[in-house]
Amino acid sequence: MRVFIENEAGSRAKNIYDDRSLVFQRTVEVSRAYPFPYGFVIGTRSGDGDCVDCFVLTGKGLPSGSTVECDVVGLLEQVEDGEVDHKVLAVLAGETATLDDALAAKLRDFVRGVFAHVPGKRMEIGRLLGRAEAEAYIRACPDNTP
Repeated sequence: MRVFIENEAGSRAKNIYDDRSLVFQRTVEVSRAYPFPYGFVIGTRSGDGDCVDCFVLTGKGLPSGSTVECDVVGLLEQVEDGEVDHKVLAVLAGETATLDDALAAKLRDFVRGVFAHVPGKRMEIGRLLGRAEAEAYIRACPDNTP
């Protein structure tokens, strides 16, 4: 699958791109640095109307605005302000990652704190699921917009 990288690991800059044209729109600062490169799965549409969000579990620096080929490895269940907003977990093609308690804790810590600066923001974090559940979620979120 192809993932468009919006936000670089280690940065508190949340870059916002048009998910159709991939044109940069603006940057806002968030309360926590991204633990991994973060973006979206091209050609999908989730319940919140945006492309499916994706963390790329890698130690490599991936610049904002780049597109990378990835393999799905898992899914973090998340509900943001009452809307399903699950996060796909992926690795660069040829890399591997271990979905363990340490990874789950790192991601949950980030999700709980990333929007601490936004009053009234509600984040619910669920289970860390495997590859099969992630692939099923992506298949259920095709890009159905004209």
